[in-house]
Amino acid sequence: MKKRSIVLIALMALAAAACGGGSDGGEAGSGDDLLAQIKADGIIVVSTDPAYPPQSELNPTTNEYEGFDIEVAEEIASRLGVEVQWETPAWEAITSGNWQDRWQMSVGSITVTSERAEVLDFAPAYYFTPASVAVHADNTTITNTDSDLDGKRVGACGGCTYDLFLQKTLEIPGYTFDFVIDDAEIVTYDTDSTVIADLSVGDGARLDAMISATPTVEGAIADGSPIKIVGDPIFFEPLAVAFDKASTKDGASLLAEVSKIVEEMHSDGTMSELSMKWYGADLTKSNG
Repeated sequence: MKKRSIVLIALMALAAAACGGGSDGGEAGSGDDLLAQIKADGIIVVSTDPAYPPQSELNPTTNEYEGFDIEVAEEIASRLGVEVQWETPAWEAITSGNWQDRWQMSVGSITVTSERAEVLDFAPAYYFTPASVAVHADNTTITNTDSDLDGKRVGACGGCTYDLFLQKTLEIPGYTFDFVIDDAEIVTYDTDSTVIADLSVGDGARLDAMISATPTVEGAIADGSPIKIVGDPIFFEPLAVAFDKASTKDGASLLAEVSKIVEEMHSDGTMSELSMKWYGADLTKSNG
């Protein structure tokens, strides 16, 4: 925590220098500063994956994006004094970096892994989500996640932390994991909603189980999917706003400003209120 504060202060100093001390930081001719460009345009382009309710989804009635991540991004933009323009690329395109300036920030419940930190910069975590195992509602043989999933067909979104957990390669700075599932037949999908659809076909028909964020599984159950959660969460993960290290403009001041806003949203209760609204629980603390 102390190291993060020192880095944040340093980055904020860079932001002030980059903006030249101007009141709005958005003057034309502000050079290579990404925050200055965003403020000058009055728009920040944000990416998210809308296949993860209640984090984010496209409401078919209103044709508007909604969810926890959506409101977090909109609040960040509001405090920056700009509007959000949404982009919805494939998950792998977001986490692999090298966005080619197609979007400037990603708010999509991205876990801060060591691999992703090589290509992305992260603000402080805005919430922590538990990961759970789910099976078909008719299943009676998988009750113990420490032993009953060994050798089973387990579904997860490809390249996400659940896939890495099954591969026993998941690394999150400051966290250790008990990789309790041995020799699973890992079946990967484009999104969690597709995993849920295959698990819902029938007990053992396509999958024996799946791993996903607990709120995502609970949301699917509430919507009528014939699945159920087994046991306690198998791990918790910190989720953060991400920025592309390969941006053609200097993103130091944007990272610093958004980091400050995230901390403010924690301290003034906004983040907890949004978590309660969308999850019915405060997931903004690291103990889950």
